[in-house]
Amino acid sequence: MSKPAVTELLQAAVTAVKGTERPGQAAMAEAVAEAVEDGRHLLVQAGTGTGKSLGYLVPALAHGERVVVATATLALQRQLVERDLPRTVEALHPLLRRRPEFAMLKGRSNYLCLHRLHEGVPQEEEDGLFDPFESATPTSKLGKDLLRLRDWSDETETGDRDDLKPGVSDRAWGQVSVSSRECLGASKCAYGAECFAEAARERAKLADVIVTNHALLAIDAIEGAPVLPGHEVLIVDEAHELVSRVTGVATGELTPGSVGRAVRRVAKLVDEKAADQLQTASETFERLMELALPGRLEAVPEDLEYALMALRDAGRSCLSALGNTRDSSVQDEDAVRKQAKAAIENIHDVAERILEHSEFDVLWYERHERYGASLRVAPLSVSGLLREKLFTDRSVILTSATLKLGGDFNGVGASLGLAPEGIRGTEAAEKSADDGLPVWSGLDVGSPFDYRKQGILYVAGHLNPPGRDVQRSDMLDELAELVEAAGGRTLGLFSSMRGARAAAEELRGRLGLPILLQGEETLGELIRRFAEDAETCLFGTLSLWQGVDVPGPNCQLVVMDRVPFPRPDDPLMSARQKAVEESGGNGFMAVAATHAALLMAQGAGRLVRATGDRGVVAVLDPRLQRARYGGFLRTSMPDFWYTTDRNQVRRSLSAIDEAAKKA
Repeated sequence: MSKPAVTELLQAAVTAVKGTERPGQAAMAEAVAEAVEDGRHLLVQAGTGTGKSLGYLVPALAHGERVVVATATLALQRQLVERDLPRTVEALHPLLRRRPEFAMLKGRSNYLCLHRLHEGVPQEEEDGLFDPFESATPTSKLGKDLLRLRDWSDETETGDRDDLKPGVSDRAWGQVSVSSRECLGASKCAYGAECFAEAARERAKLADVIVTNHALLAIDAIEGAPVLPGHEVLIVDEAHELVSRVTGVATGELTPGSVGRAVRRVAKLVDEKAADQLQTASETFERLMELALPGRLEAVPEDLEYALMALRDAGRSCLSALGNTRDSSVQDEDAVRKQAKAAIENIHDVAERILEHSEFDVLWYERHERYGASLRVAPLSVSGLLREKLFTDRSVILTSATLKLGGDFNGVGASLGLAPEGIRGTEAAEKSADDGLPVWSGLDVGSPFDYRKQGILYVAGHLNPPGRDVQRSDMLDELAELVEAAGGRTLGLFSSMRGARAAAEELRGRLGLPILLQGEETLGELIRRFAEDAETCLFGTLSLWQGVDVPGPNCQLVVMDRVPFPRPDDPLMSARQKAVEESGGNGFMAVAATHAALLMAQGAGRLVRATGDRGVVAVLDPRLQRARYGGFLRTSMPDFWYTTDRNQVRRSLSAIDEAAKKA
């Protein structure tokens, strides 16, 4: 019996979710089905409103082989598992004559650990040994959270932190969860048969579609110990985030705090000589970090090299001693030993990695106001890693609303380890295959929105270019006039928290409008309040550039204070830029401009979220008009009507505001 056509399946799925079939969605579904069938790789740019989740879920379910879908955000994971997949499976069941199974899988620390919950947390001596449950009516916030977690453990079927409403603090969750390194293992744990994390893995093994996150995908690819079941198709949604998530997983870090905790955890479990060796190495490292200045290390200084060698050697001695020494006075010693071993292994491995670093690693000191100094090591590029680990033995589909920068897919493709765009059957594609490079194609299915009629891109070309000074008085004047003309309704996207704070303080003094500022309340609460009140404005930084979805009249002005280039002193970005230049390329365009283009495309995408939305994206940085790279950045954004006429924009904002009030 022949398979139903993808178009027929898509129509059934769209009807089931009460949606509207769109040409871009249909084109995407057919392209994904073709790529999966042929075992090829595909990059799909699908603008906001395309309905891309159904565009890849329908052909994936129809294929009949196991599929992994990796996303960047919790919101999309939940949408897929709680809404899109159940309805789509139900709709396709009669046509496919089978009912595909699906499951969600996350890292182990996202699940409640019953051993931790019932046996208690291995505590360091100076933290005090206490039982947070000892009082029937705990008074501390931590005690109340832990009591609620214990009650929840009897009700939950998943043990997934994200299913707990309302949530608890990171500190409380840390008391009842473990990392994969700290886990005793199901066979050695008294609660192994009931383990929530193990149950999630078992469900995933039986599923046709597994929904996970970029971080777990990266761990599966990088660490060589598979955490995801074998699969024939990988779909990466929100793919513009993948490189940064993989880089995060591949970054090692040492801090005086983490080393100190390891010393305390291992002290009672090893002989005195090994404990003293680690203590001495820890003190040396801590003294050195007190003097560390932020910035990149081109080479490991002699004093740091000595400290890292001492940490590495002490770590090795402790790991050896952990296998030989037992202390019956330590309650639940296996769990304590596992936690200590995990801490020591991390210190040993990162110290050794830094000591043995190559030209393909970047080392730097970082200093945080709250957490102090840290020493970090990250790969100069993850493109080779992704090319080797991601694009072999399976078809990979990558999709996002922003994959095409400056008019083509090559910038994003290069960051993923893909050669310049090759279309199947062309000479370029054949050469890529001969060179062992993944053969791929790119497809832009557009958007159902008419951007030129629904939005204006305004560049304030008359302003002074931004400098290091946060207080740009002419920019603040322009911002105040725009917000006033819009009657509020403004999402302010700033390149730094200092800039957002300065603008919020200034406009709160000038305008009689509520100005919400990121950090003054949880992000979810801020977005809720912004969406509910037309006069309210919301100002903030990075997470707002990508995480706000407010369709309708309450978000009619999106303002960017400046082109969001990476900080000039960002060690990793500057190292990547330098590497491109040394190989003969344009480092600024390949790294800094591409980074800015991606953020600006995402930020501009906050404006039009539905067919009836209208408004203005205002960029208060004249470089977008004047600089040579301005065209590259503008081409990466939605195709809004473009102007530098400030009076025209004020009239348009006022008209949109009046129309919204009458609606």
